[in-house]
Amino acid sequence: MTEPSDLLLKKIQGCLYGGAIGDALGAPAEGRMPEEIRARYGYITDLVEGWDGPSDLGKGDGRYTDDSHMAQLLSRCYIEHGDHLDAHEFMRRIVPMMAQELRWVPERGKEMLLVERLFYPEKWLFMRWLANADPRYAGVGNMVNCGAAMYAAPVGIVNACDPARAYAEAVDIFSAHQVSFGLEAAAVQATCVAEALKPDASVSSIIDAALSVAKDGTADCIAAIADKASTLTDWREAIAPLRDVMREYDTAPDDFKGARGNGGNNYTPSREQAIEEVPIALGFLVVTGGDYEETIFGGTNYGRDNDSIAGMGGAIAGGLHGIDALRTEWVEQINTANRVDLKPMASDLAALARKLQAEQLAAARSRQAAFEALGG
Repeated sequence: MTEPSDLLLKKIQGCLYGGAIGDALGAPAEGRMPEEIRARYGYITDLVEGWDGPSDLGKGDGRYTDDSHMAQLLSRCYIEHGDHLDAHEFMRRIVPMMAQELRWVPERGKEMLLVERLFYPEKWLFMRWLANADPRYAGVGNMVNCGAAMYAAPVGIVNACDPARAYAEAVDIFSAHQVSFGLEAAAVQATCVAEALKPDASVSSIIDAALSVAKDGTADCIAAIADKASTLTDWREAIAPLRDVMREYDTAPDDFKGARGNGGNNYTPSREQAIEEVPIALGFLVVTGGDYEETIFGGTNYGRDNDSIAGMGGAIAGGLHGIDALRTEWVEQINTANRVDLKPMASDLAALARKLQAEQLAAARSRQAAFEALGG
């Protein structure tokens, strides 16, 4: 039995619940602009009711979105496979979970196939699976967005304390889903989670890990956002300045809701642009000094795709500090509102991460012995 003092387990619990809470916190105001959020809620600093008022359905009251559903499916892929994933194994496992298994979707108040809840950039996996596409190239042609980055945290978890391997594995598996800077964002998110799970991780080490692997516009954007964020100390005051920096790299214009209906014309591959969600999540991590609650408050009140921003920031900050940094009542509300208990999944992921590390260590020792035998 795992002891309660197990730091790895607590960090993984913090990552899973931290992401789910951030997702649920931002969900009621998803797609809204900061001034709209202020007019409706003031600043969101708790799990609030839906945008249109109290309801047992829709986004609100702790009900999370597709981001958290997909993160849980990817976690299951790892646990059931019992090993690292590649693009082929990932696609073979996750698509039937999406398209053939009934799942409780709280905002709809019923069990349904998750593929029916997903947006087109996420349904792309299913469509390419039906087309028998080579998984390593299946992401080509998809709208470039955060559709893979939003559920990349489990890749970082199974590669805990090894951010470089998390990056490489994420590039491999998410090539089945995304391309260009959307793929890059997913790999960077996994990298940050893997770094956050180190016992001595810090905000600085997480940013350094991201910049050590990030490429092209994603690297430039994260560097620029982190630089601006380092001059700010209040997430409320940081919202506008971070958006000002992001605008240079962003693919979604200020008319965010209008951009959603443009057929994806602003989401084409580029080596100069970056998706908004990962850099902004990291920006709020810097602004708040890594504080869990303030990181997700910043992401939520930033508006736009705020459930993903808060979810990504929450997964990183939750992994950094562990579940003890999360409000108990929030964890309980996530469990109740979504009919879920993520602690068994966290335990299974912790056991898998340890198993994979032991195998990696044994392989490294075997290779060292081979080199010693080669002489020179």
